[in-house]
Order: sequence, then C-alpha cells, then structure tokens
Amino acid sequence: MSAAPAEHVLSTVHHRPTGRTWPRALAALQVHDYRLYLSSQMVATTGIWMQRIAQDWLVLQLTGSVTAVGVAVALQFLPVLLFGLYGGVVADRYPKRTILIITQSTAALMALSLGILALTGTVQAWHVYLIATLLGFVTVVDNPTRQVFVSELVGAEHIRNAVSLNSSVFQLGALVGPAASGLLINAVGQGWSFLINCTSCLVVVTMVAVIKPKHASATGARRQPRKGELRDGLRYIKATSEVGWSIVLAGTIGVFGLNMPVILAAFADHVFTAGVGGYSLFNSLTAVGALTGAILSARRRSSPRLRALTTSLVCLGLVLMLASMAPDAYLFGAVLIVAGFCTLQFLTGANSLVQTTATPAVRGRVMSVYLLVLLGGQAIGGPSVGWLIDHVGARPSMFVCGALVALVAAGAGLAMARRSHLTLGVTVRPGTGRLPVHIVPSHH
Repeated sequence: MSAAPAEHVLSTVHHRPTGRTWPRALAALQVHDYRLYLSSQMVATTGIWMQRIAQDWLVLQLTGSVTAVGVAVALQFLPVLLFGLYGGVVADRYPKRTILIITQSTAALMALSLGILALTGTVQAWHVYLIATLLGFVTVVDNPTRQVFVSELVGAEHIRNAVSLNSSVFQLGALVGPAASGLLINAVGQGWSFLINCTSCLVVVTMVAVIKPKHASATGARRQPRKGELRDGLRYIKATSEVGWSIVLAGTIGVFGLNMPVILAAFADHVFTAGVGGYSLFNSLTAVGALTGAILSARRRSSPRLRALTTSLVCLGLVLMLASMAPDAYLFGAVLIVAGFCTLQFLTGANSLVQTTATPAVRGRVMSVYLLVLLGGQAIGGPSVGWLIDHVGARPSMFVCGALVALVAAGAGLAMARRSHLTLGVTVRPGTGRLPVHIVPSHH
C-alpha cells in the first residue's frame, strides 16, 4: 500500500466519533484507543519520575559525588547515542504493540530488581549503573516506537494535540512523581519508588495489550528488511530542512539544557543544603512551568515554525543564566518554573513539527534520529556537567550551560536565515505614512 492511501485510512479509520464534542485542547481524545493509551501514561509517567528521583539521590548517597550522578544519567542514555538509529528501523519494521509490550515488561523487571536491592540494603553504585545501562537499551527501541504508535493512533489531524497531551501528562507525572518520591525516600528509603515504577510499567503493558488498532500500520504488520533503510532515513532528514534544523536544535538542548537532574541535585545538596526534599521540590517546580507550557501548546491548531523553536531555546538559555545567579532557594525555584515552560514550548513544538513533516514510511527512522540527539545528548552532557560542577561549582556550571544554549540557538537561527537568503525589506504604502519592515527572501 502506498503512503498516500495509508494516510487517508489513518485519518478516516482512527478518528471514530465518540458521541461527544471535545474542546480544541483535548481534540485527540476523540480517538478511543488514544484515550486508553493516555490513561496508562498518566500512571506510567508518575512512576518514571519517582524512579528517576530515587535513582539520582541513591547514587548521590552511595558515592557522595555529583559526577557519579551524571555518570548514571549518561549510562541510561549512552545506548541511545550508540544504537539509537537502529531503534527507528525496528519501529518501522515490527509490530509496534508487540514491541511496547516487550520493552515495558523489561523495564518493569529492571525496576523490580533495583527495588529489591534497595529494600534489602545490598544495593551498590555498580548495580545502579548496570540497570541504568540496560534501561538505556530498552529506551533505544521503546521511545521511537511509542512516538510512531501515538501518531498512528490519532492520525495526522490530531498529532500535534496528541504530542501536547502526552507532554502534559508527562509533566503532570513530573509534578507528582518527585514530590511522592521525596516523601517516600524520607519515610522508608528509595526502594518503594522503584517498586511503584515496576507496577506502572505493568499498567502500560496491560493497556497496550487491550488496544486493538484497526489499521495495519498501527498494529505494525511486519515488513521485510531491506538494505539501505537507515541510509534512506538519513537522506530524508538531510533533504527536509524543517526536520533537519529541528534535530539540530534538539541536539543543542539535549547536551546543554536537559541536564537539570544533575544541576538540581548539586543546588539542593551543595548550594541551598535543602536535601532530598529540596531536590524533589525543584524538580516539581520545573514541572509546573513545563505543564503550563504543554497545556498552552495543546490549544494551538498548527505546528510552530523553526523561528519559534529557536526563540524558545534562546529564552531558555537566558533563564538558566538568570537562575544560576538566584540569591536564595525561593527565587531559584520561581525561575525554574519559567525554565520548565520554555523547555516544554520547545520540546512539544519540535516533536510535532518533526512528526507532521516526516512521511509515515520513514517516520520511525526520523524519530529515532530526533531521539538520538535529544536523549543521546544527555549521555554527553550529564557527566560533563557533573564534572564541571565538582570542579568549579553549581552556579558557574549552570551559567555556562545557559549561555551555550542561547549562543548555539542564536547561531542556528542566523544560519537558517542565511541559508534561506533572508533579508530585511521595507514596503512603503502610499497614504498610510507607515513603513512596515518585514523579512523577505533575497534574490541572487
């Protein structure tokens, strides 16, 4: 079946009327299968954030080193950096529902193992490193598969809204998860946070097994492998400027802007001496801004342009620089809300722009490259920032990260303008007395 008929079927089969009219911000919920899937994500993201907070604080307690926290983060994303491109090939080739059941079951087993080790008091730093690495291999296949699975559940009409709703749910989990994990760690230790995440992964497995997508591509009919699949995906990215520049910007925030767990752990422990409660609170405040950004993004009808993505990254860099100079924890927390907002404005915009631009035939491979630079960048940024913090302190390190985000994003914006041959133009409208200035393509 050709790509065009497939898109037509997606837009007609999956958008079954549900007997009610949903608000624009919730339009993707018209799709019954997507409602089932999103409900499982509400549970899963809370569990993921609970494990993330527990893991970072456990490593900090076991080693006393912020660099070690960065190493744990890096190991979880290193497989994505090394093998992420092949995850998209798997997502395009095999049944997506089957892949998700396997990956989420494996993640549940990893969380169970770490929970038992923590509760029995036998956990060591190398245990955390090993399990983080194994989870990274799960992420290689799981993330691009989930992205494509959602796009096929809702179709092209609702993909932007679905991306925003997914982000809203993820940030809601980022709001609840750290707070719940902080309370549990203070009361009974890290082990129960891992066990709760194990249960949340099993909820996803159950819900995905219940979903019965109608279209062959959504169930993921197996496609015969052929040579050059990965090369075709890379060639498509190079030829499609919207996708290519979005991936460049995603790499920027991946390396320099998404290392907040390492930075916040240092601020909570070394700068404000707020302990695990402060660490979980800082993460929750970041999630408040991110959730606000995701909700506002869900109301938009169309994907943002590259100019909006560049602007949001420049703003994020400036906000991180401002946060690094906050004199107390209260102002620091307030600025974190703005940082979370800017981050989600970029992430939801870039994700939806890439997914709506990429054709269904290569979408899995394109998303694997997008996730490679976004998540794999953290494998580079995590330990690098941890090392920098241990040697020069948390404040200078955060300032440097913010400055790099702003400078690279601004440079990318200028490069886009030059490549598009944009110049300033002035139009004189007789009788109006106004000289509107606008950007127009130059003629060479």
